[in-house]
Amino acid sequence: MNCAKRDGSALDDCKAKNRELVSLIKYSNDSIVSKTIVDTSPGTITLFAFDKGQKLSEHTAPYNAVVQVLDGAARLIIDGKNVTVPAGHIIIMPASVPHAAVTEEKFKMLLTMIRG
Repeated sequence: MNCAKRDGSALDDCKAKNRELVSLIKYSNDSIVSKTIVDTSPGTITLFAFDKGQKLSEHTAPYNAVVQVLDGAARLIIDGKNVTVPAGHIIIMPASVPHAAVTEEKFKMLLTMIRG
């Protein structure tokens, strides 16, 4: 499967093809890996694989961010509150609200942001 081939808006390998999300991205030691599935003016869909011990610093986004955890469990900090989100669950990080991620175990997530 060649997930690197893209047309600028979506991974070619995912267009009109049934793919298992969790297999489209691999963990990398001591890293956070991201892979854009869709990148269009209305929004983005991005896969992330966080190795244990990695973190994403607190920040805000101008749009709601929908997180679907695919593997492991994510510990998110949303507006100063810790929230654990296990595989198979979804959470919305509201627009303009500070949020961060801290990994106590490996996890993969799908992040969907719709502008507007």
